[in-house]
Parts: sequence; C-alpha cells; structure tokens
Amino acid sequence: MRIPIDPLKLMPVFSLAYKGWVRTIRYKFHGDLEGLLEKQATGEHFVIGLWHDDLFNIIGMAGAFAQRFAALVSQSKDGEIAAQLLESLGHRTIRGSSSRGGLRALLEVKRVMERENVMPAFAMDGPRGPRHKPKDGIILAAQIAGAKIIPLRTFSKSKIVFEKSWDKFVVPYPFTRCDVYVGEPFSVTTNKLTKSELVSERERLEEHMKMLGPQK
Repeated sequence: MRIPIDPLKLMPVFSLAYKGWVRTIRYKFHGDLEGLLEKQATGEHFVIGLWHDDLFNIIGMAGAFAQRFAALVSQSKDGEIAAQLLESLGHRTIRGSSSRGGLRALLEVKRVMERENVMPAFAMDGPRGPRHKPKDGIILAAQIAGAKIIPLRTFSKSKIVFEKSWDKFVVPYPFTRCDVYVGEPFSVTTNKLTKSELVSERERLEEHMKMLGPQK
C-alpha cells in the first residue's frame, strides 16, 4: 500500500539535516567571490549564474557568507520545496521561471538589487533543461538591472550523481572537499536583445561557464 507523504511537511526535518550535512563539507574557493561581494555592497550590481546540478553545493556554500542571496525558483511543487529550504537558511526567494511568472520575476530581480542590495542567483538551465544550456532569463535580468553575471561552478571530490535526472544532479558525500570556481564577471551586451542577440549572448555565456573548473 502506497502512503502519500507531502515533502513540504518534512521540510523542517530536511532543513536541519541539510544544514548539518553541508557543515561537514570543506569548501575551497578559487576566484575572488568575497571581493565581488564587497563591490556589490558599494553599489555595483551582479547576478550569480550557475547550473542546476550544482544547487546542493552552492546553496550550502552560501552559508559561508554573511550576506543574503536571492534565488530565482520556479512556481512548481519542486520550486516550493527549494524556496522553503532557501528561506530556512536565511536567503531571499523570487518566484518565477522562463515559462511561468517570467516578467514579474525579472522586475523583482531588479527591485531586490536596487532596494535591498541582495545578489540574485539563477540556475540558468532550470527548471527542466536542456542541461548546461543557459536560458534567456539571466541575460534579460542582467541587462534590465545593469548588472554583470558572475559564473559559478562546484566540483566535489566524492559525490553521488543522479544519472537518470535531466540535470545529472550532484549530491556531495559528507566530509568531502568541494572546489568552488568563481569566474570573471560577464558583461551582457548593451544592444537591443533581439532573438539573434539572445542566441549570441547565451552562447557566449555558455563558453564562459565552460572555462571554469580544474585545470585539465
């Protein structure tokens, strides 16, 4: 007999377990994220760009900084789960995606940067992929807000990879080392974002992300 369980009801337990889990992970940073956060605090605008499969690590490593982040999460049941987890960790959430609530979410991204001095973060290939292919949202948000995009990647030494999920979601083992790579800020074109311009910007951003990681 199948007993349905609403995962939202388990969030307090899951949140405590998650906090304990990520505290055991040894994060090592490559790149000057703290310097960029200092610039953001003095008035420069930045948006964090990441891949969906890195969410577990990046939400965890965000706890190493006193400053809050604002995460764009989809208006789905999965998005509600992610939103509750993020809010339990002290971060801000903005609801919307490329398919639902997109325009409202982009305007909210601009507002939180200008009025709340909070740095937004986009899982650029979410919520459904294709994997490691940026969507238009982060490009539009960065241009609207006059912000640069900070590319972010994580690489865990020991991990579980969910190969059957569309994003090959990564969960690090407790007590492992996780290398966090912070790229140089990416400047979005000031040209009008026509369909062809958006294609070009997505391709440039994708190549920028590919440069992050351990030296081959």
